[in-house]
Amino acid sequence: MPDGPEQDPELELTAPLVPLFVITNGRALPPDHEYEHTTLVTAAAQDGPVVGRTLSPEADQVMDLVANGFLSVAEVAGHTHLPLGIVRILLAQLEEDGLILVRRPIPRAERVDRELVSAVLEGLKNRFGA
Repeated sequence: MPDGPEQDPELELTAPLVPLFVITNGRALPPDHEYEHTTLVTAAAQDGPVVGRTLSPEADQVMDLVANGFLSVAEVAGHTHLPLGIVRILLAQLEEDGLILVRRPIPRAERVDRELVSAVLEGLKNRFGA
């Protein structure tokens, strides 16, 4: 009989993922909280001390990072050394609790039809002369 419990090889492969599961409380990223790499986050202004809120150490670290200004989601992940998916879940939780403000990137402009722009320009030239 071996001295210690037998180790399951399958358990060893998943062991590094357990802390990440614990950090997010087993939560998945909600579909309405999809954060791009360039989404900016900052701490929300609080009217006084936050009473009765206990944050996980990771969420507290995120709050410390964004307390003095905007950081992108990628920067938060870099500073915390957490995977991007975990940071997105933490940010979703913090946003739902009203602790952070999120500024999503401005969507890229659609490509303009050159023929339409040329026709408008030609019409302006005809109307006002140029």
